[in-house]
Amino acid sequence: MTKFYRPGKHDKDYPELAKVAILRALRDAGIGYEKIQSAYAGYVYGDSVCGQRAIYTVGMTGIPIINVNNNCSTGSSALYLAANAVRSGQFDCSLALGFEKMFTGSLQTFFTDRTVPLDQFFIVDNQVRGESKTPFAPRMFGNAGKEHMEKYGTKLEHFAKIAWKNHKHSVNNPYSQFRDEYTLEQIMNSPMIHFPLHKLSCCPTSDGAGAAIVVSEKFVKEHGLEDQAVEILDI
Repeated sequence: MTKFYRPGKHDKDYPELAKVAILRALRDAGIGYEKIQSAYAGYVYGDSVCGQRAIYTVGMTGIPIINVNNNCSTGSSALYLAANAVRSGQFDCSLALGFEKMFTGSLQTFFTDRTVPLDQFFIVDNQVRGESKTPFAPRMFGNAGKEHMEKYGTKLEHFAKIAWKNHKHSVNNPYSQFRDEYTLEQIMNSPMIHFPLHKLSCCPTSDGAGAAIVVSEKFVKEHGLEDQAVEILDI
């Protein structure tokens, strides 16, 4: 991974961020880029074929590069595709890459001349939860939190404890964008963005990249990677 940066507060572009993540993943695996047989590049904020531009910073070897855009699950979708490509036996070594260069402020819709993908969701959301002027991301997740509270008896404090845990971990993570620790009381006393999400419970926009090398069991044994390989379980 790279360090994660606040958008607009650094001078790194997505190809540089992606290159750092890829090279670190290759170094961790102890293999060269020539071993990669396919790549799946996940990003949301960018033009078509940003994946090619990012991966070509490491090398242009003729491998298939698939660009993935699946909102908050973009990175995990790239990993899913890389894992399936290996599971199927088509490849023995694939790259899963995720990177983002975002904008400051809340998430927004950029294409105003066409149907908004969430239009039907917002109609139902307004009917069930009422209209709101809060940014749409905390609104969606906050309303999902309300439903969880209604179904399972979750308390406001439970959501605050998630943020408390995450901020506590960030102190020891040099890659985190913010590394400040907060008490549970500070989190619960921060401004409410959209119930049950306080300001310190909402994640910021971030620029950064991460990469994983996904290989077959045969590849692991051939390259002596048994002591460091992490298994992806079949579910």
